[in-house]
Amino acid sequence: MRPSTAIRLLLVILVCTLTCWAKDPPRSLAPTPPMGWNSWDSYGRSINEDQLRATAKWMADHLKQSGWQYVVMDEGWYVANPQDDPKEYKFSMTSDGRFIPVEDRFPSSRNGAGLKPIADYIHSLGLKFGIHIIRGIPRQAVRDNLVIAGTKFRAAEAADQNDVCPWNEYNYGVTNTPAGQAYYDSIAKLYAEWGVDFIKADCIADHPYKPEEIRMIREALDKTGRPIVLSLSPGPTSPEHADYVARYSEMWRISDDYWDHWGPWAGHEWSMGLHAQFANAAKWAALHVPAGHWPDADMLPLGQLGPHPGAGDPRKTNFTPDEQVSMMNLWAMFRSPLMMGGDLLQMDDWTTRLLTNPDLIAVDQHSRDNRAIITTERAAVWMARPEAGNDYYIAVFNLGDDEQELSYSWKELGVNSLKCKTVNLWSHEERKGQEKLTVKLKPHASAIWRVSEK
Repeated sequence: MRPSTAIRLLLVILVCTLTCWAKDPPRSLAPTPPMGWNSWDSYGRSINEDQLRATAKWMADHLKQSGWQYVVMDEGWYVANPQDDPKEYKFSMTSDGRFIPVEDRFPSSRNGAGLKPIADYIHSLGLKFGIHIIRGIPRQAVRDNLVIAGTKFRAAEAADQNDVCPWNEYNYGVTNTPAGQAYYDSIAKLYAEWGVDFIKADCIADHPYKPEEIRMIREALDKTGRPIVLSLSPGPTSPEHADYVARYSEMWRISDDYWDHWGPWAGHEWSMGLHAQFANAAKWAALHVPAGHWPDADMLPLGQLGPHPGAGDPRKTNFTPDEQVSMMNLWAMFRSPLMMGGDLLQMDDWTTRLLTNPDLIAVDQHSRDNRAIITTERAAVWMARPEAGNDYYIAVFNLGDDEQELSYSWKELGVNSLKCKTVNLWSHEERKGQEKLTVKLKPHASAIWRVSEK
């Protein structure tokens, strides 16, 4: 091939690559499942600046070294009276229809600073900052037909006034039009200016599923030039949408809101319990999802849920200690994002140990081939492999309501050895030369091991 021909060919390849990148830019914003804290389980809509800053400082001092990095403020940071009837809410908003923090709750936001001072503080701790949004455009902005920031469009042109979130009436949906995209571009620009690293977009992944708005939000975030992780909520996201949500987001919920109960929660039929999450996780683990994109089993309702939890009364988690360990084991074997929901300012030693077990965190962050290999009404077994080497991770769960002794041959588990060494990831007990895996488990308890074929 002559040099001139080779150069022309390289130029063609470069142009094609840049064109494809511009149309659908590659992202690697979450190479491992994100780990952090979200305010909803403890504060609902009520968190203030002092609480948020203190929580970030506690995370930096106690959890950052274990990989925890996102501090995410959930819904309501723009609601002036979050304890009142939602029909009476008063919103803090710019003259161009974008929600901004309430100054009385977030005093550093005065004089147009927005959430930037808080983001700067969280960044100074070596952490990342996230916020929650409800998809769409504020109904108040549409009622007043405000001009969309930086454009000649008005809010009414961007809004679908026939589309209101079934369980949150703050906003109208956004139309798939230049005006609609302009509104999403305007809020993404504001969030990037504040220094936001993570957006949890709500009322978008299921009931209802809004694929065009997912794409529009992702495109708006990409236009800012700032790397911002996109998390979609609530679920259950349909597995048939896996390719689509993975294309445009880094996380998406596999269930409706998940709380601290094993089975059904009376009066909260929408809430997902731990027992039901096993089937959801197994279903999603069986799918091929591209690396860097994570089905999300929701927040970890551990420790103290209060002072104003998003559901129920203030309380210590209702999960038993065994159920708490089982939840951590399942989330790790599934490689779910890990988002602590309990109040970090009231942490006890037990809960801190749950969140800082390096061996378990390694399963969540650095394993492969994760899957459920046995699932019955009374038991579940999950298997994974470390990123390197020939070992296995195996977790056994008692899904029954009474104590059980569970026993499996290595052949049943797909391990090609007659005898193995096991190391329990919680107790660190080591056993050599085991001819099968046998464990006695209390109701809803579990055990997890690293298994070597030797």
